[in-house]
Amino acid sequence: MLIYKIFRRPEWDAFKAAGETQGAPIDLTDGYIHISTAQQVAETAAKHFATESDLVLVALDDAALGPALKWEPSRGGALFPHLYRKLSMADVVWDKSLPLGATGHIFPEGLL
Repeated sequence: MLIYKIFRRPEWDAFKAAGETQGAPIDLTDGYIHISTAQQVAETAAKHFATESDLVLVALDDAALGPALKWEPSRGGALFPHLYRKLSMADVVWDKSLPLGATGHIFPEGLL
């Protein structure tokens, strides 16, 4: 199953240049990389990136992330994927721009 990480453009550029990342500042603070399912990612974008337009949506294969991927309760008790290791460019299935439209972020067709 594909799961999703949202990056700000500078975070994405640094990730691509380094080949790996420990995540965004919130990920570093919490000690794991926050990821969302297809059902959760729009709410994540609205809650944490509401006014940000230069974002990158990254798809990851949950099975390929191995045992460092833990499913833990978060918003409303829903299980969210949290990655307890660095994320590597080799983990990325695809990346797409996530622009901000008049009514919210514009996700790739068929994702939501």
